[in-house]
Amino acid sequence: MSSTETTSEEPIRLTDTDAFDAHVADHDVVLVDFYADWCGPCQMMEPAVEAVASDTEAAVLKVDVDEHQALAGEYGVQGIPTLLVFSDGEIADQMVGAQTEQALVDAVAEPSA
Repeated sequence: MSSTETTSEEPIRLTDTDAFDAHVADHDVVLVDFYADWCGPCQMMEPAVEAVASDTEAAVLKVDVDEHQALAGEYGVQGIPTLLVFSDGEIADQMVGAQTEQALVDAVAEPSA
């Protein structure tokens, strides 16, 4: 990993919209999970998202769409969960709706960017 920051083994919860770009830039591969606490499919996916954070080299960034509506709009999030894979700062993949853990692991293992 060319990042100067080590990858967290737990998802990083975005607290400041201004920090989004820095999180994406600090890691080679980042899985961004646009979610909401009230979203059933988002809750179902939580173990899979946590597994990606702990079992892969990818960083995982969780973005609450209720707290960060403008950011969700900027990335065209219309349904949740929406998961974006960034590779070297560029969007490499986008998935909408509940995904399997294997689908997430595959997406971060071989980003298409």
